[in-house]
Amino acid sequence: MTPHPQIRDLVLIGGGHAHALVARGWGMDPLPGTRLTLINPDPVAPYTGMLPGLVAGHYRREELMIDLVRLARFSGARLILDRATGIDPKARLIHLADRPPLAYDLAAVDIGITSDLPDLPGAADHAVAAKPLGAYAARWEGFLARRLAYPRVVILGAGLGGVELALATAHRLKAAGVRGEVTLLDRGDSPMPDLAASARRTVLAALQASRVTLQLRATASRPKAGVFAVRAAPILLHNLRASLSGGPLRRFKPQSDYLKLVSLGAQSAVASKWGITLHGPRFWQMKDRIDRAFMQKFGPYPAMAEVKAPTPATKGLAAFLDQRPLCGGCGAKLGPGVLSAALDPLPPPMRAEVLSGPRDDAAILRLPKGVQVLTTDHLRAFSHDPRLMARLAALHALGDIWAMGAVPQVALAQVTLPRLGPDLQTRMLAEIMAEAAATFRAAGADVVGGHSSEGAELTIGFTVTGTAETPVTKTGARPGDALILTKPLGSGIILAAEMAMAQSEPLMLGEVWAACIAQMSRPQGSAAAILVPHARAMTDVTGFGLAGHLLELLTTAATLQLPAIPLMPGAAELAEMGQASSLQPANQAAVSWRMTAPDDPRVALLTDPQTCGGLLAAVPAELAAGLVAQLKAAGHDAALIGSVTEGAPHLTITA
Repeated sequence: MTPHPQIRDLVLIGGGHAHALVARGWGMDPLPGTRLTLINPDPVAPYTGMLPGLVAGHYRREELMIDLVRLARFSGARLILDRATGIDPKARLIHLADRPPLAYDLAAVDIGITSDLPDLPGAADHAVAAKPLGAYAARWEGFLARRLAYPRVVILGAGLGGVELALATAHRLKAAGVRGEVTLLDRGDSPMPDLAASARRTVLAALQASRVTLQLRATASRPKAGVFAVRAAPILLHNLRASLSGGPLRRFKPQSDYLKLVSLGAQSAVASKWGITLHGPRFWQMKDRIDRAFMQKFGPYPAMAEVKAPTPATKGLAAFLDQRPLCGGCGAKLGPGVLSAALDPLPPPMRAEVLSGPRDDAAILRLPKGVQVLTTDHLRAFSHDPRLMARLAALHALGDIWAMGAVPQVALAQVTLPRLGPDLQTRMLAEIMAEAAATFRAAGADVVGGHSSEGAELTIGFTVTGTAETPVTKTGARPGDALILTKPLGSGIILAAEMAMAQSEPLMLGEVWAACIAQMSRPQGSAAAILVPHARAMTDVTGFGLAGHLLELLTTAATLQLPAIPLMPGAAELAEMGQASSLQPANQAAVSWRMTAPDDPRVALLTDPQTCGGLLAAVPAELAAGLVAQLKAAGHDAALIGSVTEGAPHLTITA
């Protein structure tokens, strides 16, 4: 629960170095009453100082990437993965590429540099912009993987950055045993004009020794001063806090001269300050220590205070508090055992038009023609982005409608907002309802009302109706039927790892999380349309995991091929590391006595609670391959994962 109501919006546009340090400082000491938002197109941001080392082969990619998803979790920021396209200061709106404008009270801009490729013949096809750095790093690794017999690399711009890049490129090619050409072009009369003459001579000698061809003539290039962004961060953080709280501002005074460390390709560097130049391996080691110290700020974050049981306390409270933190999404559902204990004693429906019981995916009501399907679902927020949560909550609620072969009809919203000031309350509710309306309308349904309240944290739910001539239920699977899954597994474990700010090298957790969100955001309506005419039984895979929901379908046994089950990127690696959703142990306990499985970490993902999970369908075996092909053609990561077999309800997992 937020201890103080949030009343103003601070938006950081761009995940540059200064904003990364501001967000880290904010996490250490947030300003009560302010909601922090970070906008960046990608879930990770590269650290400029280590790019030449990556190109030269001294660093791995993950060593120079700032994970903005982990950083946002630590700082309590709302992370929006999008590109800002404009700012309207009068309306106080930030325009974004892929979503509606975002309101703000105070904004800061740190988007870094994006190279503008010259208007030269062939530039669009053959040139790669060095900024943004993330895209350049990926293209460089792809270039190396091509293993050209005689690669030719031309670098435009002989400032410090271009020179470092040229030397790193030459070193990497030489280390790989590849003969090639590296050419450095600049429009100026002299390279590195901001470098002392003695340092320039040393670097030029290194270029010559590395067989880098330097061609000059024209105007001077822009000097490199990225170090200022890092050193300005404490002043920026102070001034943002002061602007929001009414305190005095501070002026940033950059140094008239600063230490320049220029890497020379191999593990050697030039150091220059006050006209003094030194070079050698020890200065590369100095640069390496400085760079790693910066990146370490975004490694293990300071531990949050743990909730401890008071003394004295009721027996068992301490053990309960030591359990995994409660997950969001379907990870916050009650366990299967608790639900069974509550639902099993309920009497069967007394009204003749009610065709289902409380254990079904949705209620089925008989109409004069066909049936109406009715379901409700809500999600405890696992993201600080209410628009994202609204979309996912809507898709999650629609899952039951699609699983029963119904056409979505109308939706009622149930929204619990955290404590907010009137302006932020209006903004948040408007974002939620606008995104919900767009998501349901895309599925063919209308939002016709709902209920709102104020509570401890953001929770969004929807009650949805749909219509069908004949619903697809959980019963009907026969021995010999094939089992099709339309989405990969892993949302529960990935959301849990993100909430815990898990370090998962060599995985970049931010990229894993972003890929997970992209999977969760895919509607299943088109998948249902393909499967419904042929499915003998179908359900959506949500809180109980694949194994739990499959056992609900079965009156006989089934076999699953573990290698055939699609997994989200990073899910298997996180399982290997011992990560798990808070609901997974309860799911495992509910099915373990009816499941035979190999000793494999991936088995835990069969009981991973899914939010916005895929459809699980039992279909005639002879149709399975064709249906999977249709699903893939429609953009779904579908797979044939097993079959229904003879015997008592039991799952056999094969490796």
